[in-house]
Amino acid sequence: MRRFHRSSWHGDRRRSASDFNFILILFFVLITMNSNSSRSQKAQPSFSAEDFAKALEQQDYDFRKGQKVRGKAFEYVSEGAYIDIGGKSAAFLPLAEASVKPVSNLAEIVPIDEERDFLIVSEPNDEGQVKVSIRQMELRKVWEHLAQVQENNESVPVRVIGVNKGGVTVNVEGLRGFIPRSHLSERGNLEQLIGQNLSATILEADRDRNKLVLSQRLQARAKRMGQLVVGQLVEGEVVGLKPFGVFVDLNGVTGLLHINQISQKYVASLQTVFQVGQPIKVVIAELDEWKGRISLTTKVLENYPGEILEKMDEVMATAEERRSAKSETETAAPST
Repeated sequence: MRRFHRSSWHGDRRRSASDFNFILILFFVLITMNSNSSRSQKAQPSFSAEDFAKALEQQDYDFRKGQKVRGKAFEYVSEGAYIDIGGKSAAFLPLAEASVKPVSNLAEIVPIDEERDFLIVSEPNDEGQVKVSIRQMELRKVWEHLAQVQENNESVPVRVIGVNKGGVTVNVEGLRGFIPRSHLSERGNLEQLIGQNLSATILEADRDRNKLVLSQRLQARAKRMGQLVVGQLVEGEVVGLKPFGVFVDLNGVTGLLHINQISQKYVASLQTVFQVGQPIKVVIAELDEWKGRISLTTKVLENYPGEILEKMDEVMATAEERRSAKSETETAAPST
């Protein structure tokens, strides 16, 4: 007779679908023998123990890695739980595969005799036993969710769990992700970020390579961009000078004050008017949220061409009043 392996049966362990298979085959054999006896008075060959064992072995236990099965936990051990999936040997659920989250009480995840889905994550061993996982099914759902988040250009909450020279590692719904230093809003002391919850957008989500790269700066930029409107007067800081204009940081996003937008009068030298680190008030001229571009202007604050070149401090000090007056004038002007 075929033996059930200890991994699935011993003593008076809880019975499973394998017991029912045994009973069904026995019932089938008895019916067949009775039917044959009724049809003919001739002696029929007996159904031996060997025949019965072969019949059991011919049952369909074709479990494969990657296959989803239904099963019930029937025994807990320190390393995990034994799961009845109706095979000749019980499946084994390692503790690490019970959930994407840390598990302190396995009974809360897989209560005894409660049926649920499992994913087979190993090929059967010599005894026909396979390993199963809940965690891998949950991770599949997480990857699918993150792909949708990336497609919709949304943000996700992350928790910083480590630091290396390139940036920080984060936990994202149970997955390990990475935020490069260049994509962090705070790029100084990264150690102080450990344990903090951040909001980030997804740069790359590659399930096949188990690669997840995120950006905090892009998320902050998108949020800040959403707070800006054309015509708005905002404060910033000069962070760069180029022959074609001035780059201004606007609390997390950078806008360009083109040389033609500085004054109504020709600007011969930017270095004589601006310096890096200089505070400045500018008006939003154009916004392109899709490309992340912000165009700025200051010439709308002038009362006459060249005023900002001659009286920068005065123009900045009265910028709010000047912008309000300009707005009222623009509103009162008749449409053409």
